[in-house]
Amino acid sequence: MIDPRTLREDPDAVRASQRTRGEDEGAVDKLLALDARRRSAISTADTLRAEQKQLGKQIGKASGDEREALLARGKELAAQVKAAEADQAQAEEEFTELHRRLPNLVHPDVPPGGEDDFAVLKHVGTPREFDFTPRDHLELLEGLGGVDMERGAKVSGSRFYFLTGVGAQLQLALLNMAAAQAAENGFTLMITPSLVRPEIMQGTGFLGAHSSEVYRLADDDLYLVGTSEVPLAGYHADEILDLSGGPKRYAGWSSCYRREAGSYGKDTRGIIRVHQFDKVEMFTFCRPEEAEAEHARLLDWEEQMLAKIDVPYRVIDTAGGDLGTSAARKFDSEAWVPTQQAYRELTSTSNCTTFQARRLGVRYRDENGKPQIAATLNGTLATTRWIVAIVENHQLEDGSVRVPEALRPYLGGREVLARVE
Repeated sequence: MIDPRTLREDPDAVRASQRTRGEDEGAVDKLLALDARRRSAISTADTLRAEQKQLGKQIGKASGDEREALLARGKELAAQVKAAEADQAQAEEEFTELHRRLPNLVHPDVPPGGEDDFAVLKHVGTPREFDFTPRDHLELLEGLGGVDMERGAKVSGSRFYFLTGVGAQLQLALLNMAAAQAAENGFTLMITPSLVRPEIMQGTGFLGAHSSEVYRLADDDLYLVGTSEVPLAGYHADEILDLSGGPKRYAGWSSCYRREAGSYGKDTRGIIRVHQFDKVEMFTFCRPEEAEAEHARLLDWEEQMLAKIDVPYRVIDTAGGDLGTSAARKFDSEAWVPTQQAYRELTSTSNCTTFQARRLGVRYRDENGKPQIAATLNGTLATTRWIVAIVENHQLEDGSVRVPEALRPYLGGREVLARVE
């Protein structure tokens, strides 16, 4: 949730954020009205309770007709307090419901617009010129004996798959390389739960506008996570952290599940857009004033991983209308996919400021010992989709694939993944 003080003291900033996202500005005025009603209800209830308390003292000292009159007034006050508390509860509920639906304030430098309105921050590397007709990732992986889409669909339905042989080894190599880099940079490695409670999923901002993407187990009232960001954000829920020594950094290894609602007909070939994949995700808790610098660090760590797989990529500043509910700013790193002649997202890093931590009750103590809301950030280090960029960019004419040098130690020293004849 955004800070209610920001809503009261700078509503124009909230309206501007809504415009950048392409969201309803009117929600800000509704929220302000609900906040005023809520605060008025609190004040009224507090005044009546104070009067009731004072009256109780007077009744204790009174006698005769005076006492009877005071008792009668006490009954009236009790009814008024009850009504005021009910009004306060209703006002609080309505305010909280709308407050939770309002997305995070976007960073002032975020470009306005939708999915196609991003700003390109830089290009790294040059797309390869092939002297043969390149194969796409599915043809390459099938030729390597690395994937089985047909049996994946038979067992689980469309957009599921088996990674087999070198495909499975390639994914494990990638994730192990990511985990090693994270550990070298002081991250605590975590293997996280795949199922979380509703309050954790809600707290991270993945219900509401994006709830159609989430798998829910209704009988258990649990949700399958689409990223380890969710359980990592909830790891310190309702805790006060010690951030005196700097940010707390975790790297979560998890399977991820996404319904991909509304994406039917897009990227249905291969493993670009699927319902289940594996990922290593960085997650940081820090002081709010440290969040922008930490965001730059997460992006740098992502780029170090991209350099290790030696693929051309670009970094984009995602437009406001394409931001998730929790993100104030998001940088995507997109690798070149030769057969599509397009850049496709491999990593994403988001600065969620205090939005998630406020909902989850994650705090730290400032220099005066006073609890304050922490900031949270996340960023991808490796995921199944990276296999697409690796095999397409490093393919050889015979359908085999050169292994990027940094990845070779994680694949038993192999330099080439040979085609299965």
